[in-house]
Amino acid sequence: MARARIGIIGLGTIGKTHLAVLQETDNAEVVAISDPTPAARDHAASRNVKAYDDHRAMIEAERLDGVVIATPNDQHVPMALDCIARDIAVLVEKPIAESVEAARRLCDAAEAKNVPVLVGHHRRHNPAVRAVRQAIADGLIGKPAIATVIYTQLKPESYFNLGWRRDTASGGPILINLIHEIDLIRYVFGEIDSLQALSSSTVRGFPVEDTAAVLLRFRNGALGTISLSDTAASPFSWDLASGEFDQMSDTADKLKRQKVSSHVFAGSEGSLTLPDVRHFSYRGAGEPGWLSELSEDKLALTPESAYRRQARHFAAVSLRVEEPIISGRDGLRTLEATLAVKAASESGSTVRLPT
Repeated sequence: MARARIGIIGLGTIGKTHLAVLQETDNAEVVAISDPTPAARDHAASRNVKAYDDHRAMIEAERLDGVVIATPNDQHVPMALDCIARDIAVLVEKPIAESVEAARRLCDAAEAKNVPVLVGHHRRHNPAVRAVRQAIADGLIGKPAIATVIYTQLKPESYFNLGWRRDTASGGPILINLIHEIDLIRYVFGEIDSLQALSSSTVRGFPVEDTAAVLLRFRNGALGTISLSDTAASPFSWDLASGEFDQMSDTADKLKRQKVSSHVFAGSEGSLTLPDVRHFSYRGAGEPGWLSELSEDKLALTPESAYRRQARHFAAVSLRVEEPIISGRDGLRTLEATLAVKAASESGSTVRLPT
């Protein structure tokens, strides 16, 4: 089996996750990392991986097929452009860029050089997400009517020791967390036509929002709602229900997975939930409706870590044997929709998304 030679830029929490899963991936070999911090160099040494202080030195010195970019948002595009200029495929962590304009520059450059870009919306690789998407496409819920998404959990006070999470526009849950929900809902339920939104910072009182509510209209005619808060003592969030936090933890203590549904996709013939892939429908005799009994079953699937599937896919993309599941242009559309939530909450107006 051919193995892609991979480099990683940035060895924070998500960079360490990429390193760990790539080192366990049959079609990948982590050649080097780039991060200027002593802690990162020590971590790389503990994993027997060469470390560089500067990403340019790494991509010039090493023969690489692909590079994972796991740095702060404003560094994504310049680092990706450096890799693209050397014909190196990139996995850019979400969001693809800090602005729509910067994301377009990245996409234009990649397309001009025919270099693949994979955006790190890892949930698209989750078997549960893919199963629900396929079931909806196959007509299992009939005509889509409404999507209900809840992301409500409590971030500890220590989370905000990093000042940018309190004070900067990109520090709140809209750009950190909601962007995952926007991408998942686009992938599973269809493209968003327009949206309205409200946001609040009443609970914590920080300059950045802690809570938001979003109303969506899809191009297929369905509607959707997203309830978002990182200051709510609640189990109703993908992070706590899916078990994906465990995949990012480097400690022995694992969180108990909450047995709740955080996403509901409902239509004229039934409904599906995530991350627990339950299916509800009327199967008995008589007229379907609220006086009849709903049946419940679960979609069949084989669970697997979304991060491991993403790693294997990126290695194949880097070797040019697979096309990205979420391309740069696709990631750009998710960014546009997420930034539209910001704009709508500030203006109080309906925002229509580009076609």
